Amino acid sequence: MAVKEITDNTFTDETSTGIVVIDFWAEWCGPCRMLSPILEDLSKEMTNVQFKKINVDENPIIAGSLGITAIPTVIIYKDGRPVERIVGLLPKEHIKKIIQKHV
Repeated sequence: MAVKEITDNTFTDETSTGIVVIDFWAEWCGPCRMLSPILEDLSKEMTNVQFKKINVDENPIIAGSLGITAIPTVIIYKDGRPVERIVGLLPKEHIKKIIQKHV
């Protein structure tokens, strides 16, 4: 499974069911570019989890409503509700352990 790009318009539908990991990122963000392949790897390993990303420059409404002030920020949703927030770049295994708490 690959990480799916979503938008302000599709955000609610894309996070409504199951475990969904959302990566809030931007093109100009170095740590965001380093996080992207980590999440791609995890999406292949954790097939019971949905991985999605939203560009905060192109989709400022959701990022603003969630109070995203630093990127990368990853928010884990469970059935439409945010259950965990990770700010900054962490090692792959650390991110995986955080996600597994909610599966």
